[in-house]
Amino acid sequence: MMLWLVGLLLLVVGFLFFSIVWPLLVLFECIICLASLAAVYQERKTWLDPRVPSLTAVGMTKVFCLNVVWMTICFLGAVVTIVEAAVTKNWLDLRHTREFAHKVVERRCAMLVASLFVGPVVIKGIENLPADEPGSPAPVYVANHASQIDSAVVYYIERQWRWIMKSSIMFLPGVGQITYLGDHIWIDRVKRKNKSKDSITGARNLYVKSDNSIQEGVPMFFFPQGTRRIGERLPFKDGAFKVAMNNNSMLVPISIEIPLTAWNSLYPFGKAEPVVLTVHKSIESKGKDIETLKKETSEIIYSVLPDHSKQE
Repeated sequence: MMLWLVGLLLLVVGFLFFSIVWPLLVLFECIICLASLAAVYQERKTWLDPRVPSLTAVGMTKVFCLNVVWMTICFLGAVVTIVEAAVTKNWLDLRHTREFAHKVVERRCAMLVASLFVGPVVIKGIENLPADEPGSPAPVYVANHASQIDSAVVYYIERQWRWIMKSSIMFLPGVGQITYLGDHIWIDRVKRKNKSKDSITGARNLYVKSDNSIQEGVPMFFFPQGTRRIGERLPFKDGAFKVAMNNNSMLVPISIEIPLTAWNSLYPFGKAEPVVLTVHKSIESKGKDIETLKKETSEIIYSVLPDHSKQE
């Protein structure tokens, strides 16, 4: 009798899995593949500059695979984050959930996909990183933005922060869910009709929530160029510097040098040139105007990077 009941239970579980769960998993992976194809398209546009090598079939395949793995693991990590909060009874402790999502899931996932598909990451000037301890003044991190690779390798500095993120990222499978749990800041990059500046993704939200984050003790991280360019040195926008000035925060400039072979190399089946992160000495924001801060920061960041715009 017992064996018959166990067999019936296994039959029911198997039926439910293959009729409901399995199709949902297949559908979810199909959505991830479509989102990854869109990421390939966006990254390919970044590398279309004639002064840098465009993405080869190998490069585009690696971009696709990186995004599939990234989104899948982030989704699993989001589930783990929710389960962890339930098991440890930290449902109402939003700080705990944010730190688990950011420090454990986001960080380890980003470092994993970088090591699998990009190559080694070298950090110079690590002694210039501010302390990551409760009660320490929260700085504003600022880095150049050349490729999707940047968003993964910056986690190697192993510090906490909040990003400013396009609101459309909310809808990315896995990545949207884990960054929501990580309590990052969403903003619309395109102005919409009848959209209030005070809405959750309105322009004013950037400064209010960034100031709140700094005052809470959580640093902010900005790519002040506002968009990705591998072959061009774009001017910096004001956002990061306004936040630093509003809170008298130290600015921490970080230069990210991505080798031009990063995507097109045969890595992980061969050697790869390292991505180099250079952490510069902090810049005092107090008593300076915004244009001075922008000029000083951009000159420091670009000082150790190759200028592809000067290449024929």
